[in-house]
Amino acid sequence: LPASGETFRCGKWIIDLEMTPNELINKCGPPTSHESRTEDVKARNRNNGLLIKTGETTTETWTWDRGSQAAPMVVIIVDGKIKSIERLEK
Repeated sequence: LPASGETFRCGKWIIDLEMTPNELINKCGPPTSHESRTEDVKARNRNNGLLIKTGETTTETWTWDRGSQAAPMVVIIVDGKIKSIERLEK
């Protein structure tokens, strides 16, 4: 189960929600695993009430396996912005 957190340590750096994904990779290196999915964004048409596609959103899940002494860290990125940082409990 994930444990919610707003920061984690990566070497001498503290990683937080204010960083960009590029800053995260520069400080921590590439994630151990990376998943990405794109979903349609839909809204109701005011004229007929039907759902119409208004855009797309991309959600990425980056995971760093930090070895046997530290819990893996999972960072969720939505449309290029870090939205959450979680520690996976072992």
